[in-house]
Amino acid sequence: MRYVSLDLETSGSDPLRHQVLELAAVVEDTRRTATTPLAELPAFRRALRYKELTGTPGALALNARLLVELADKSRAEASDICRPEEVLVQLREFLLAHGFKPDKKEYVSITLAGKNVGTFDLLFLRQLPGWGTLVKAEPAVLDPAAFYLNWHKDSRLPSMLICQARAGDAEPRVAHEALADALEVVRLLRPFYERPAYKMGE
Repeated sequence: MRYVSLDLETSGSDPLRHQVLELAAVVEDTRRTATTPLAELPAFRRALRYKELTGTPGALALNARLLVELADKSRAEASDICRPEEVLVQLREFLLAHGFKPDKKEYVSITLAGKNVGTFDLLFLRQLPGWGTLVKAEPAVLDPAAFYLNWHKDSRLPSMLICQARAGDAEPRVAHEALADALEVVRLLRPFYERPAYKMGE
């Protein structure tokens, strides 16, 4: 199957008040690109420029590198920076360029993957101009937490750091950079392509 690993960086946790600062998407095809090095997968990344930002101190501090990038006047015309009303137009173009087909209503429908993508990122995506008309998500999403869950010991779905530790990482780390974190989700999902849960007992 083909899916899109997507990650956002935002100015806070409230999709009605705070803004998407960065959006990244990586296309993975489990039949064709499963052995492709992560760095060579089709990738899309945009930083979003606003006239004004509303955010929480913690989220803004976490994304200080993005604020510096967005404030840099020498990068005003950079191809990886756009306005919020442009980002889904550009994402749709990227998806079409990598084999996705629009349906009769012209939107591109994708299977999303990401850590908390269904409970966090989607809420912000719905606030971006063009969501649902240019790009939309299939109802079911892929979260690596479900693949690294310990059904007997966990009281909640594991965090990204716990998923990494259970994948064997010596030093689990979340980059808090949209493209790096989207690629990390692909890495965590890949071990399950050949041996999905329903075959584990065979």
